[in-house]
Amino acid sequence: MSLITERIEDNILYLELNGRIDSSNADKAEEMIKEIKAAHPDMPSVLDAENLEYLSSAGLRVVLRMRKDAADLKIINVNAEVYEILDMTGFTDMITVEKAFRRLSLDGCELIAKGANGAVYRYDPETIVKIYHNGASLEEIRLEKDLCRKVFIKGINTAIPYDVVKVGDYYGSVAELLSAKSIAKLLIANPDSLEENVAIYTDLLKKIHSTPVMPGEMPPIKATGVDWAEFLQPYLPAEQWEKLVAMMKEIPEPEFMIHGDYHANNVMIQDGEPLLIDMDTVAYGHPIFDFAAIYLGFVGYSECDPQVTMDFYGLPREITEKIWEKLMEKYFEDEAARMDAARKAQIIGYARMMRRTIRRNGLNTPDGQELIALCKQRLNELLPLVDQLYY
Repeated sequence: MSLITERIEDNILYLELNGRIDSSNADKAEEMIKEIKAAHPDMPSVLDAENLEYLSSAGLRVVLRMRKDAADLKIINVNAEVYEILDMTGFTDMITVEKAFRRLSLDGCELIAKGANGAVYRYDPETIVKIYHNGASLEEIRLEKDLCRKVFIKGINTAIPYDVVKVGDYYGSVAELLSAKSIAKLLIANPDSLEENVAIYTDLLKKIHSTPVMPGEMPPIKATGVDWAEFLQPYLPAEQWEKLVAMMKEIPEPEFMIHGDYHANNVMIQDGEPLLIDMDTVAYGHPIFDFAAIYLGFVGYSECDPQVTMDFYGLPREITEKIWEKLMEKYFEDEAARMDAARKAQIIGYARMMRRTIRRNGLNTPDGQELIALCKQRLNELLPLVDQLYY
């Protein structure tokens, strides 16, 4: 392998340091770095030390000269031995140095939950790992950790990430979760526990919706909902689209928490207490957005293909429909209020599902076309029945 190799990601030049850089090759390494940077003169650069085994004082001087030309220079993926050298010589006080991430394999690990942006696995009896399926995941991990901490401080049990790891090409966060089981897993093991577990599930949802949020503490959900509706302009009749967007914009924004992805894999039971996981969708706003997501998870996504709930929860659709019905009964004591909230949640849910399907190339696949047609049909049926999307 060459002493210095290069790669470009997101308009950033990564200079990969390989093997040992010492007095025998430091001059050559510096010359190679200059040549690579000269070929990309306007591009910010980062030193990637994932494959660097050793850095002598001669190599440190190369880094120091680079630092003089680029005040924002940083070194990433530094192993323990090289980090100790940088730390002892004071380089960690001058330059941003990021340690290498611990690498894990999740082969054979139990999948707890899976979503659009990642998946949660049980790594061992004490820990879970959430993998993020995109390249900008380090910032997402930081944001989710911050949200987890805020939610925990507000009195809602959650697994707070304490470490960042790499699994293959992806980043992941590690959190402690001692022998907890999801609501879905508990229902698979004991179908007769539906009433008991839905009661726990509903009580936690009520607690979330009654938890106040300070301005700026969490992102708002309403703007996202408006984006869902506005996206559909080319795909809905003008009158329907205008009504949908107008009603979405009129939804109030109470400063109370919502989870955003409150399904039966994201609520765990540990020592008899509910515990919330997968916190990257936590926001504030009207609870109707939570009910829209819940409806999709238990009913909407599986309307065209009942196998969806088996694949996602391990539960047949008749059970997930019953969970939805029991949840709404326990949350809304008044039947009229319950039916009204369900109808409005469905409208938001079908708008969201239609947008999601179109963005995932659904217009060009038979399954996607069937799902989009269903959304159009349901919106056509439901929109004339309401004048607002909140209760």
